[in-house]
Amino acid sequence: MNEPETIRAMLHDSKTIAVVGLSVDPAKPSHYVSAYMQRMGYKIYPVNPAVDTVLGERSYGLLAELPVKPDVVNVFRVPSQIPAIVDEMLALGLKNLWVQLGIVNLEAAERAEEGGIRVVMDRCIMVEHRRRGVA
Repeated sequence: MNEPETIRAMLHDSKTIAVVGLSVDPAKPSHYVSAYMQRMGYKIYPVNPAVDTVLGERSYGLLAELPVKPDVVNVFRVPSQIPAIVDEMLALGLKNLWVQLGIVNLEAAERAEEGGIRVVMDRCIMVEHRRRGVA
């Protein structure tokens, strides 16, 4: 978990990011972090059953509803919801889980890694992107 090479690879090799818990509120981290990643050229797929669209993109209720397999699943949900997200990722064969700064569920991270999912947890994808100057 949180290996520098994993972080670099997720940022450099990915083009699509599913954002679980993406809010329509511009003041919320999920919104402005995702807007930044969108401006940096990543295709954002909102996963939030409570909204129809956000950041100009259709929102989906579940990862399974997405029209593509996203390169990264970026999570802005409480720690207790991470295990269900890991279960869905394992069922769908998704390989990269990024759990945002301040959100930690070590048991879910361990289960994800045992299932072949690379995990970054308790890190901000925007901060890491800026720090690395990923092009």
